[in-house]
Amino acid sequence: MRLITAAAIAALTLLPTTITANAANIVDTAAGAGTFGTLLAAAKAAGLADALATTDNITVFAPTDEAFAALPAGTVESLLKPENKDQLVAILTLHVLPRELASNQLPGRAIHVKTLNTAERLAVTKNAHTHAVTVAASNTANVVAADIKADNGIIHVIDAVLLP
Repeated sequence: MRLITAAAIAALTLLPTTITANAANIVDTAAGAGTFGTLLAAAKAAGLADALATTDNITVFAPTDEAFAALPAGTVESLLKPENKDQLVAILTLHVLPRELASNQLPGRAIHVKTLNTAERLAVTKNAHTHAVTVAASNTANVVAADIKADNGIIHVIDAVLLP
């Protein structure tokens, strides 16, 4: 028994003392998931992709490609035009909180949170019984996957695009 313990200790001392993790930022994490192509294209068109990649301690309610596809026909194409950049920025910044907010931090009721769209707040509700989370602005989205950790924040996947 002592021989195995001594051998294990000796082996551990030969390992490097620093281990680096390959954590990814919000943009890289979303890109790796493969279901946020429209969101990432919109962030790039709005000039927000770098901020999403480099700003620390943010929360992103990330609509899937399916959520964008559910918007009225032509909406996404229109928003991606340079002349509609301000409207696109207003929509995208509505999806971002200037702090990390994990689902286990939510009480069993609605709370109102500030977004990077300073003209708007979101109502985030966690059902006390089912623990389902919804996010509302002028419309409501369901959180379908919560607490996806990136090295600069948290992503919550939602099933609708929030509108101011």
